[in-house]
Amino acid sequence: MAKHKVILNPYPRPLDMIMSSHDADRLHDLADVIWGKDENIPDSEFARACGDAYAIITTSWQQRSLAEMPNLRAIMETGGRHPSPENLDYETCFARGIRVLSCAPAYGPMVAEMALGMAIAAARGIVSAHTDFAAGEERYLYPSNSTAFTLYDQPVGFIGFGGLAQSLKPLLAPFRCPIQVYDPWLPASFINERGCTPVSLQELLPTARVIFVLAIPSNENKAMLDRELLSMIRSDAVLVLISRSHLVDFDALTEMLHQGRFRAAIDVFPQEPLAADHPIRSAPNTILSAHRAGTVWQDMHTIGRMVVDDLETMLAGLPPTKMQIAQPELVYRLP
Repeated sequence: MAKHKVILNPYPRPLDMIMSSHDADRLHDLADVIWGKDENIPDSEFARACGDAYAIITTSWQQRSLAEMPNLRAIMETGGRHPSPENLDYETCFARGIRVLSCAPAYGPMVAEMALGMAIAAARGIVSAHTDFAAGEERYLYPSNSTAFTLYDQPVGFIGFGGLAQSLKPLLAPFRCPIQVYDPWLPASFINERGCTPVSLQELLPTARVIFVLAIPSNENKAMLDRELLSMIRSDAVLVLISRSHLVDFDALTEMLHQGRFRAAIDVFPQEPLAADHPIRSAPNTILSAHRAGTVWQDMHTIGRMVVDDLETMLAGLPPTKMQIAQPELVYRLP
């Protein structure tokens, strides 16, 4: 029996970054794999293959006509988020039963671990203490800890309670942190059932000692944390910006950090690479990281394993279970 054709276009990531050799072999056993190279698939090659393709595995969906793909049943995204509605005709996908799948769940544990690490580093002054030590200006014992705090029993706030937040929550369990959650996309009962307290931003920001920004970008939450809301953050708090800078008025945040209003740990920025002269680079009490939270090589193979697992399931006539399925109620809110 002939195998279904699958277009594999991992560009701009190398294939061996997102898929182990074992899972690559599994994929070839399951399907007739087209392309599978580290270079971007040429338009001519794609045009020859797309008419028979059952699935397309791609890091970055490029705008294409679904009318040319009558046999397509799955778009399997390996970059971490669903394609924008500007680039993909979701109405046709939903009408034809084309699954649009994202590997976002693979990033949850990696990013959650980094968020916890950055929160601890900011709370304990680990980076600034190292900088002082390297400059020969270290202070020993209590004087070096005058503004430090531990996470134990500290009130924590989650802005967003999707997959990333739910990967982070168990990591905080040993610290006994009461967790408040702001997420307008979820019912209060869902949050309560998971041991957290649903609140408004106006309740969360003035009370949380550590605030994690975890929500995905949407059309509604662009610069949601504006100057007025940022001004509510308590002076001894830490803001951990780990999902997307889209959610924050970054200019206002930068000004407030220079004013010493609170502490922050930031892994995402409005433009990347960030301009060399951007003032956030010199903000005091701020830890900066170059969008490193979700790209740990040893764990990236989770992506390929999820892709092949779900492809195997779908080829058996069953629904996917590992990747995140695009929902019509949500995808049109994506920027």
